[in-house]
Amino acid sequence: MVLDPPYGVEEYELDQIEKMLSGGPGIWRIPPSFDGCTRSPLPRFTALDEKQRAALKRFFRDFAVAALPALKPGAHVLMAGNAFLSQLVFSAMVEGGFEFRTEVIRLVQTLRGGDKPKLGEKEFPEVASLPRGGYEPWGLFRKPLPLKMTVRECLALYGTGGLRHKPDGNPFNDVIQSERTPKREKEIADHPSLKPQSLMRQLVRAILPTGRGILADPFAGAGSTLAAAEAIGYSCVGVERHKDYFEMAKASIPKLRALRTGEGLSSAPQPSLSL
Repeated sequence: MVLDPPYGVEEYELDQIEKMLSGGPGIWRIPPSFDGCTRSPLPRFTALDEKQRAALKRFFRDFAVAALPALKPGAHVLMAGNAFLSQLVFSAMVEGGFEFRTEVIRLVQTLRGGDKPKLGEKEFPEVASLPRGGYEPWGLFRKPLPLKMTVRECLALYGTGGLRHKPDGNPFNDVIQSERTPKREKEIADHPSLKPQSLMRQLVRAILPTGRGILADPFAGAGSTLAAAEAIGYSCVGVERHKDYFEMAKASIPKLRALRTGEGLSSAPQPSLSL
């Protein structure tokens, strides 16, 4: 699995999406414009209270418990996170039965953090509630191998247990220098958390060590993960909760898949996407 879940619990609820689209008050913040470019709204993760944080942890613990039976032993899950909530969510995955393997760090200058105190911007003009973010942590988890089974044996039996090398033959790295999502991709899929194909194709390639199997994204959004999988020749399946994003994904997947990013491309089967 390669997934980018909505972490704010409520920012993707219908009422909050309506507020985001209308520019009204809510958990979404509208970042400033730079160089004439208007940035997409971002959720205020720091707005979560203790009850919402407990619900978030419970959700991902339950998600881990539900996901484990669907995966082969040794299968990996790569989950996008953020510095503020990763310790909460990643620990919930472990409580649900996964092994925590490492973090994959995406180095990217984002507009996360650096916010002035809400309603106190004028009173405290030189204060930020969090540092401006320069990285994005992705948690890497693995379904435990059967007792006494080695990685070699797991690879031979299930095709899982490790990570695939990069196209140049070097090992997959846990630090990736990344661009922000290019304008041409945002024009294809206007999703607030769309990840660039140049990143997603690297992550997706690594997750199936032998290049065989099925990649799943249970939070498909605009389909960027599925498009990346299709671009490199992997079979894939996605699920999306919201009908608008589901329709967006159906339209955007073939267009994102066709983009050239410098990563190795190949013919691929059509992805399966469920609402």
